[in-house]
Amino acid sequence: MNIHSTSEESEAYIALGANLGDREGTLSEALNRLNNHDEISVVRCSKVYETEPVGYLDQPQFLNMAAALRTTLAPETLLEVMLGIETQLGRIRDIRYGPRTVDLDLLWVEGQILDTPHLTLPHPRMFERAFVMLPLSDIVPQNEQSSGLRKLITAALQDIDGKEGIRLWTTSVWDGGSGHSAS
Repeated sequence: MNIHSTSEESEAYIALGANLGDREGTLSEALNRLNNHDEISVVRCSKVYETEPVGYLDQPQFLNMAAALRTTLAPETLLEVMLGIETQLGRIRDIRYGPRTVDLDLLWVEGQILDTPHLTLPHPRMFERAFVMLPLSDIVPQNEQSSGLRKLITAALQDIDGKEGIRLWTTSVWDGGSGHSAS
């Protein structure tokens, strides 16, 4: 069996953030690069929110959003593609939680639980971060019940700190891309 892809499609949720350079343009380009991959389709995107930095505070504000992807890639391979896109778009990893041109985090793949040296699913801090939960709540269907993600998001948003530091920036930075489309 090929560990890099499967014959079955799965839905994955990712978080995107940027706080250096053309933040909107970089988020849009990251989505286009994902969608142009042969085994990835971007199917839904959240609104874009401007948020305060977390952890390392001496840096510009972020634009954050979330996206739902359909993919035949295995989770670790999807993460490798995402990390490659970060590098292509100028991401430099020098300060933990520091400024970045783009940050792509794999949050959730159909409720899978995974803990490897390279990837933990669900993302270990996603339910603690308002800048992840609010955009994610935009795109996880209200009637989603198969994996329980909607219930987890609703519960997290009731108790989470940091919601007051989040402002709607724009309703969309992605036009659907020029690559293949989801059917």
